[in-house]
Amino acid sequence: MTNVKGASRRSSEGRGAPSRSAPRPSAYEMLKEAILQGRLVPGEQLVESALAEWCKVSRTPVREALTRLEQDGLVDRSDRGMVVRKRSREEVLDIYEVRVDLEAMAGRVAAERRTVHDVLLLRGLLRKCESVSTADPHAMVDVNRQFHRAVWRSSHNESLIDLLERLDLHLARYPETTLAYPGRWESAKQEHAKMVDAIDARDGAAAYATASHHFAAARDIRLELYGEEILLEPETGGQASRTASSE
Repeated sequence: MTNVKGASRRSSEGRGAPSRSAPRPSAYEMLKEAILQGRLVPGEQLVESALAEWCKVSRTPVREALTRLEQDGLVDRSDRGMVVRKRSREEVLDIYEVRVDLEAMAGRVAAERRTVHDVLLLRGLLRKCESVSTADPHAMVDVNRQFHRAVWRSSHNESLIDLLERLDLHLARYPETTLAYPGRWESAKQEHAKMVDAIDARDGAAAYATASHHFAAARDIRLELYGEEILLEPETGGQASRTASSE
């Protein structure tokens, strides 16, 4: 099993020592982060005793955490017990097939239900996108996620938001971000602006079409990145550098 102890220690050193008053993350939160950040790799066996020692808890919270992670789609049961779920090209297509439609729906509903405050927030995030450098993929991912979640919230549809949050969790399992692909950040910003203009104008059809095109383009780039990752696996052991993706 991957040395999650060492990975956790390196991660903690990078963030700085937590304050004494900061609550300790749960076993579920620790294991989910380890999977999303690639410290626990696809296909890796999850041994309760080792994970309990790493999380500094008993095996019961770890067992409960693994059950939740299985429900999240991040963990699978196998003849070896629980393992980190493997990725596949088919799964990428499945995720995006659903996401393209849901994001397009969110754009359309946002155009119908948005408030003045929603539009002001979206335009503020457009300006924030302009201030981000393509040399900083983490910043691009962060502001991009803020933008799309603001679109979701502008729909004022909690069921739709919940479904998109769950899809975003699955997408975060994939290394790299499509936003770092050559030319993608500039085209994404232009598409974001068109989306906001359509939402502001209450043009549901235009918002739907723009969001659909935006995420279809992200899908095509994601598939190309996934193919490159497969080619690199013999050299990297399947552990590519991670930037938790939002597209």
